[in-house]
Amino acid sequence: MDVFVPNYVIREQEAVGALVVFGALRVIAGAVAVEKDWRISLVEKCFIALAALYCVPPLLEMLTPFFGTYSDGVAKFEGRAGGCIVALFCAPILSHRLGFE
Repeated sequence: MDVFVPNYVIREQEAVGALVVFGALRVIAGAVAVEKDWRISLVEKCFIALAALYCVPPLLEMLTPFFGTYSDGVAKFEGRAGGCIVALFCAPILSHRLGFE
């Protein structure tokens, strides 16, 4: 039995997942970077690269016509990209407020 899940639900779940994962990891990485005397710009570049890699699987799902799940791929990609953008924008602010940077 197939269950239909609306695209907005998939998009919201992916966005929240990316927001939690990248937000928490970025704050932790900021704390470790300060402790180890790493450059914050290097941490930022690494997280941007990780976010891009995190968004590749739904992008490939969206671009390959074999599976027939174009709309699911679009919703997953939009959710992940949006969650990563918000997390990587807000996490440095939170990390700075907590005194890690």
